[in-house]
Amino acid sequence: MTQSNHLPGMQQMYSSFAVFTLSLRLVVGWTYFSAFWRRLVLENKLTPDEAGYIGEKFNHFLPNALGIKPLIEYLVSNPEALWWAMAVFTIIEGIVGLLFMLGFFTRLMSIGVLSLAAGILLGSGWLGTTCLDEWQIGILGIAAGFTIFLSGSGKYSLDQLLINRKPEITNKKWFPWVASGTLPLTPKLLNRSVLTGSLVILSITLFTNQYFHNGVWGKLHNKSVAPVIELSDASLNRNELLFTVYRVEGVDVYGSFLIGITLEDDKGNIVMNQNGRQLSSLAKEDIKNDYIAKVKPGKHSLVIPLGAKARITIKDSTLQNLPEGNYKIKLTDISGITWEKQVALSPSSVR
Repeated sequence: MTQSNHLPGMQQMYSSFAVFTLSLRLVVGWTYFSAFWRRLVLENKLTPDEAGYIGEKFNHFLPNALGIKPLIEYLVSNPEALWWAMAVFTIIEGIVGLLFMLGFFTRLMSIGVLSLAAGILLGSGWLGTTCLDEWQIGILGIAAGFTIFLSGSGKYSLDQLLINRKPEITNKKWFPWVASGTLPLTPKLLNRSVLTGSLVILSITLFTNQYFHNGVWGKLHNKSVAPVIELSDASLNRNELLFTVYRVEGVDVYGSFLIGITLEDDKGNIVMNQNGRQLSSLAKEDIKNDYIAKVKPGKHSLVIPLGAKARITIKDSTLQNLPEGNYKIKLTDISGITWEKQVALSPSSVR
């Protein structure tokens, strides 16, 4: 039996599918269009120096992104490139979301939805304080994009309006692949495509759920609950203590608040102590930030946003009389969590 023999039945099937998926198309379309609406209409979140700048939120993705970390790091290290990327991304979300809701070139827009969702999944699938927020948004967006690609849009769409009016464009072989209508596939090939695509998406779901959260086996973990700071490149001389901080876990909507930096000798004696009041007065030139999310003095502490990385210099008169030996840096968060790093004062570092 040829494909043409199946055509009337296939057309009716596609018409039904497209009507059944209308609510999915409208809701998913709004989730992407609303990003544009929030950032440019309700508020301007593309202004780099203002609170809520989308580029800083993008920086929060960096520490545990999957596969696209180098791209994110490049952008957050280059503010101008980051701004252009955020502006273009926002415009694309707006166009894709609006046309997806209107059902105009629906299958092409569904590829856009799937791609945007994949970016969200890979970049921020690990975020979510009370549940797997960003992972769920990403993986459901991928499934929705795939589903709408298969169904197209039906009666309530601009694609259908075009099909009904039969302009020349609707006779092009590529039209059903980018808009709506019956895909030129036999029922057998269509069934195989649906099964294969669904299994691939399920595999991505299980893999990312396990990778980000141990959601398939092992002990569940949530990297968005408590702050984690990595300490590196520590050095000590009799003028200053230097080290690099990089916050890689914790809630993305507020920073880690450091209320203490101490230096202990090898016997556990505190030889230098900087409290929250002193840290809140730390000079800007003593904080060298790498990314758009910046470590900065707060009202009562040193604030370290998620994804921020900076070289910190601590100057204290007590360092002038330190004997050579091994010491330990200890950072204390307002929650009571501490992070430690060994550092040595050697003859070569004495000056």
